[in-house]
Amino acid sequence: MSKVRRPHGLSRPLATAAAATALAVTVTGCVTVHGEREIVPAATKAEARRALKDFLTAYNKADEELDPALDAGRITGPLGAINQAGLQARRVQNPDGNKNHVPLELTDAKYAIPKKAGWPRWFVADTRANRREDMRWLLVFTKGGPDQLWEASYLNLVAPDDVPRLKKDEDGWAEPVTAGEAALAMAPKDLGEKYTAFLKSGGPGFEPGPHTTKWKAFRDRNTKRLGVGVQYLDYPMNEGTFAPVGLRTEDGGAMVFFSTHHYEKQTAAKGTDLKLDPDVKALLKGDAKQAVTLERVSNQVVVDPAESDGGKVAFIGRIQGLTGAKGE
Repeated sequence: MSKVRRPHGLSRPLATAAAATALAVTVTGCVTVHGEREIVPAATKAEARRALKDFLTAYNKADEELDPALDAGRITGPLGAINQAGLQARRVQNPDGNKNHVPLELTDAKYAIPKKAGWPRWFVADTRANRREDMRWLLVFTKGGPDQLWEASYLNLVAPDDVPRLKKDEDGWAEPVTAGEAALAMAPKDLGEKYTAFLKSGGPGFEPGPHTTKWKAFRDRNTKRLGVGVQYLDYPMNEGTFAPVGLRTEDGGAMVFFSTHHYEKQTAAKGTDLKLDPDVKALLKGDAKQAVTLERVSNQVVVDPAESDGGKVAFIGRIQGLTGAKGE
């Protein structure tokens, strides 16, 4: 089975997420968001560059000290869940910090900043890293209100040739797609539900590949392990900073980021021991005498074609991480 990409330091997960900014309803019944209705760029290019720099500074401090608190204010959503749990697990195993720390460097940044009204606002940074240099690192930054910080909510590693060409106006601003966009093969708000349904029962809608047909086949085989029963439960994640976000592509489709929640329960037959890896042991609550439930968060980026094209949703990147473990 093709492995899910787990960049060093972000691979093993933990918890997270800021809620979306509340909407205020005026006495006339009109909805306002901090009084702003004008369609404007979500960020200036200078703001976008500063957001990436501030995230990177906080991330590297947290990775060196293995202290989730050091980047908690610059990370959220599915990436935050994965990163924070990973730091927690690694700190348990390495209480003196990360002796092998090599600062993450993100260069050659290209920004896709959509024009939109109100809050929350977000944009995408397409970068090169000093790790996995054969891949582009795509990060989504989000901000829930004018007084909040920019936080990284999604990260995916994508082959350069797989990064879609985005639609931009004459000033270089990108075009967002709404969660309920009906002119796509799947509305962004439905991707999580349809993906988790696919993992359970299969069906049409997704291109075959390592994150769809091959991952489902692996999980189906895994339920038949000798001496250990395995059950899966999967859920979409559509709220707050876990909500899907997408940008229009030149061909009328969209590049969409979305997140999902996965549980894997392993139950050992009598006389069989459960084998727990160090990360699981570090996050384990309770005593895994007979069973353990592993909790994971997955964030993915897909190309969602225009409905008129008749194509299927294609995965171009996915990162998942362990965010919890409970023993029985």
